[in-house]
Amino acid sequence: MISVVQNVAVDCADPYELARFWSAVTGGPLHPEDAPGARETQVLLPEGPVLYFNRVPEPKTVKNRLHLCLRPTTSRDAEVERLLGLGATLVNDLREPDGAGWAVLADPEGNEFCVLRSDSDRAAAG
Repeated sequence: MISVVQNVAVDCADPYELARFWSAVTGGPLHPEDAPGARETQVLLPEGPVLYFNRVPEPKTVKNRLHLCLRPTTSRDAEVERLLGLGATLVNDLREPDGAGWAVLADPEGNEFCVLRSDSDRAAAG
């Protein structure tokens, strides 16, 4: 027997707005029944679990113990710039001069996530 991961749950203050951010990040659509003010929303990904956003009363206070790592289809640096333009913030820049490393960003509610090198970045580095 095994268990299958159904979703990755994110506690937040405004599920709909945070889901809109993650929809723009991933390109996955919001669940068709989601609307502003919803207590729960979902981003439907083409592969893997659903991103599930749930309203909670308390704000985020410490570092995430679980986070998402994104591998962009474009270059890592271009994706970091795109995500900053969507409303993410740079938490820790761990990119190395030789192209290795990653960037730690936070979504609009402060949940950290990483942006890794893309496959093309990795291929170019050899």
